[in-house]
Amino acid sequence: MEERAFGRSGQQASVVGLGTWQLGADWGDVDDKEALAVLEAAVESGVTFFDTADVYGDGRSEQTIATFLRARPDLDVFVATKMGRRVDQIPENYVLDNFRAWNDRSRRNLGTDRLDLVQLHCPPTPVYSSDEVFDALDTLVAEERVAAYGVSVETCAEALTAIARPNVASVQIILNPFRMKPLIDVLPAAERAGVAVIARVPLASGLLSGRYTKDTVFAANDHRTYNRQGESFDQGETFSGVDYATGVEAAVEFAALAPEGFTPAQSALRWIIQSAGVTTVIPGARTPEQARANAAAAALPPLSDGTLTAIRELYDRRIKEQVEGRW
Repeated sequence: MEERAFGRSGQQASVVGLGTWQLGADWGDVDDKEALAVLEAAVESGVTFFDTADVYGDGRSEQTIATFLRARPDLDVFVATKMGRRVDQIPENYVLDNFRAWNDRSRRNLGTDRLDLVQLHCPPTPVYSSDEVFDALDTLVAEERVAAYGVSVETCAEALTAIARPNVASVQIILNPFRMKPLIDVLPAAERAGVAVIARVPLASGLLSGRYTKDTVFAANDHRTYNRQGESFDQGETFSGVDYATGVEAAVEFAALAPEGFTPAQSALRWIIQSAGVTTVIPGARTPEQARANAAAAALPPLSDGTLTAIRELYDRRIKEQVEGRW
């Protein structure tokens, strides 16, 4: 699989990575055996970048990755984690002592002395403008606790503030055919600054797979049930912030645009891969089959200009008004 330079970090990442939120919690139940099988299917398909967080299953996702990698010492996998969501979301909690404590926990969970990448996990907006916060992150690098750091953001404005920081290695942001705003300013700014872009929620929580209908029922412990209105965290994390009924209807149209030989999900991933400035895209997977199909998108030919135009027209007509003003 194609690998791309990971911004200014000196590291490389497969163009299709693996998001591991599903292996921790909030997407229904995935047992340990199936979780390990997903990781195995991903790496056998060429994936060399895993994205996790300390809050996914309260550490379960990190621990599962550690278990897998201990059994596969032959692998060279770049593991990115996140910190900050296990406490009240107030700027005062984003201080060096907490960073060290959170870092200690993630290093234990992942079984490593130094994390490849740690990201602030969608912190309160004022955090991005705090010199003290970024001085503290620089300290983690100086203490060799982390090789590099980045941020995971909710809004384009937060991304642009972070990109202006001299030592930020990466920005993780929601980007997909139902969330196009980052194309305008964020991706060009990141490319100019040498900052890696991790595209998350690439399938709009599964909408873009084309598998759901208005009658689909998700498990009670699935965020697609309990966070549709942003009850538990930012609404944009669930279906990219698109109203479910609208999203299902638009997804039917999107599926009809998939070229021959592409699934709708692969069309969405291919759209992201060929967006200038993207380093890696991190679809999640709950089964090995999903992991393999997602990785296969990297080998598909680029979408044609005609397909790209049709996807843009669909976004402008059905989605743009719902999301661009908020994120």
